[in-house]
Amino acid sequence: MSVPLLLVFVVLIVSFVVKVPVALSMMVSGIFYLLITGQDIGLAAELILSRLYASYLLMAVPLFVFTASILNSGAITEKIFNFARVLFGRWKGGLGHVNVFASLIFSGMTGSAIADASGLGLMEIDAMRKEGYDDGFSCAVTACSATIGPIFPPSIPLVIYSMLSGASVGALFWAGMVPGVMIAIALMIYIMFIANIRNYPRGEKYKFKEFISFTAKAFPALLTPVILLTGIYTGVMTPTEAGAVAAFYALLISILIYRTVGFKSLWSVVLDTVKTTGTIGLTVGAAMFFSYIITNENVSESVGAFLIGFGGNRIIFLLVVNIVLLLLGMFFDTSTIQLILIPILAPIAEQLGIDLIHFGIIFTLNTMIGLSTPPFGILLFILSGISGEKLKVIIKETIPMLGVMLIVLGLVTYIPDIVLFAPRMFGY
Repeated sequence: MSVPLLLVFVVLIVSFVVKVPVALSMMVSGIFYLLITGQDIGLAAELILSRLYASYLLMAVPLFVFTASILNSGAITEKIFNFARVLFGRWKGGLGHVNVFASLIFSGMTGSAIADASGLGLMEIDAMRKEGYDDGFSCAVTACSATIGPIFPPSIPLVIYSMLSGASVGALFWAGMVPGVMIAIALMIYIMFIANIRNYPRGEKYKFKEFISFTAKAFPALLTPVILLTGIYTGVMTPTEAGAVAAFYALLISILIYRTVGFKSLWSVVLDTVKTTGTIGLTVGAAMFFSYIITNENVSESVGAFLIGFGGNRIIFLLVVNIVLLLLGMFFDTSTIQLILIPILAPIAEQLGIDLIHFGIIFTLNTMIGLSTPPFGILLFILSGISGEKLKVIIKETIPMLGVMLIVLGLVTYIPDIVLFAPRMFGY
């Protein structure tokens, strides 16, 4: 490692320690690099602006954020929850299964774990509390099921991975479907096991007429992911265009069918979208600037040569990646890990013959598990805040579920066809 690069990482780490925002930390360390290597600091603005605004794909992000904000209204989340309840509520530990299935549905609309946890979370926890479930268990199920969001399409992290690595976003969306469903099934098996041990109740059995009623009410919202994904997979629309259509459709049904959005609430949604998009855009722009340093210093080539010279192969590399990402996930947020490490690790993965679509799902699944990993998983704090349950109680209930998700991660890591068969089937 060269002296300028070493100093850059020192500045970056110090910035994190003193809690400077991620985007500013990368910008400060990047500008410091330009200064000590004698380059024009105007290059920082040129790199950020030219690469950020040249990315047509990145325009999909604010559209997905807007769609999530619209669908996150109380009436729509309630319709989705009730639809899931009529399907799985009568099972042993039924509301736990409802929690997971509702997250799977909601993930297809928002692509955001935080939107899932904050939107459906309080409703799910309150319903489970009323039927005698432990709050810690309810919060743990909600946190772990919310991680399905950015794996199952559409997904904001997969869009960003596509932009940073060059992998096809359509292929990534196809690839995320099976792992997303696998996590849901694995969590439901665990819930079934715990429900029998703790004697959690079955929900009520709904009549067919009630099933039709709940399905009809949820149907307009359920069409959102169908419209979005059909547009992308048929080739009729790009992900950005599909995001625009989905956003317009979500707004339309919210105003005309569910009547949950008025002028005041729409203005609030627009403001939230602008704030979130600004944060993401600034962070991605800073990451593109930082990736210039990684490329200029040949970091990927050096690390790749070290791993290969050390006897590294795909199995060892993927094992190291999983361990590193899981450890980092305990302390850093997803965007920090993703934006700093993808420019370094993706070229190494490609050099070792690992498919970038496969690697993207592994990377994203790791960072999503990190959202629920103690001690600093953000979903744990969100759910502790909205439920009032102590953090240590939620952590205790979460750990076994993390073990279940790690089994899925292991299968996805070392059986590539789990991830790749769907994209290959549809010509990616």
